[in-house]
Amino acid sequence: MTGNFLIGLREGLEAVLIVVLLLAYLKKSGRTHLLPRVWAGIAFAVTVSLGFGALLTYGPRGLTFEAQEMIGGGLSIIAVGFVTWMVFWMAKASRSLSADLKGQVDRVADGSAWGLVLVAALAVGREGLETALFIWAAARATGETWQPLLGAFLGILAAIAFGALLHRGALRINLSRFFSWTGAALIVVAGGVLAYGIHDLQEAGVVPGLHHLAFDVSAAVPPSGWLATLLKGVFNFSPATTWLEATAWVLYVLPVMFLYFRRIRRNAPVAARSAAAAAA
Repeated sequence: MTGNFLIGLREGLEAVLIVVLLLAYLKKSGRTHLLPRVWAGIAFAVTVSLGFGALLTYGPRGLTFEAQEMIGGGLSIIAVGFVTWMVFWMAKASRSLSADLKGQVDRVADGSAWGLVLVAALAVGREGLETALFIWAAARATGETWQPLLGAFLGILAAIAFGALLHRGALRINLSRFFSWTGAALIVVAGGVLAYGIHDLQEAGVVPGLHHLAFDVSAAVPPSGWLATLLKGVFNFSPATTWLEATAWVLYVLPVMFLYFRRIRRNAPVAARSAAAAAA
C-alpha cells in the first residue's frame, strides 16, 4: 500500500503541478475565459485514464491462465519502462516545464477552441495513463486489489491537497528535492515490478527458470505474515525469488539508480544558476 501511495502521490503531484501552472498562467495573462477549456481537457484525460485502468483490470479475465500471465508480465515490463522514462524526464524537464506549457498555451489560446483542451488533456493524460499502468502492475505484483487502489487514491488526494495549497501560496516545498528522492524510491518500486513481471512470464512458460530459486526465506518470512505483506506492498519483495528475478532486479536498480543520481548531480549547477538569475 505504501508503494502505491508513493506512486499516486508522485504521479498525482506531477499532474496537479501542470494544472496549477496552466490555471495560474491563464489568470495572470488575463485569459480566465479559457479556464473551462482547461477543465474540459482535464476531465477528458481523467476519464480516459480510468477507462484504461478498467480495461487493464477486467480485460484479460476471460483468457487462459498462461495468456493472463503473459499479458501481465509484458505490461509490467512496459510499465517499468514508462516509469523509468518518467523519472528521468522529470529530472531533466522540471526546469523548463513552466516555460514549455506557457509556450503551448500562447500558441493555441487564440486559435481553435479545441487547442487548449488538447494541451490540458495531453499534459494530464500522459501522467494519468502512466499512473494507471504502473498502479495496475504494482497491484498485480502484490496480489491485492483494494489495498493498492486505496493507497494510490490516498496518494492522489494528498497530491491534490498539496497542489491546492501551492496554488494558494500557503505551502512552499523544494519540488526539485521532492521529485529527486521520490524518483529514487520509484526506481526501487519499479525494480520489484520488473522482477514480478519476469515471474509472470516464467509462470506463462515464456521464460525458463521458474523453479530455480536464488533464495527462499519463506520459513523466516512467511508469505502470509505481516512482514512479507509489508515488504511486498512497499518493495514488491517475494520471499521465494528465482535467479532470473533477482538478476533482473539487480541489473535494473543498480545501474538505473547510478545514472539517475548522476543526472541529478549534473542538473544541480544548472538549477542553481537559474535560481540565481531569477533572484537577480
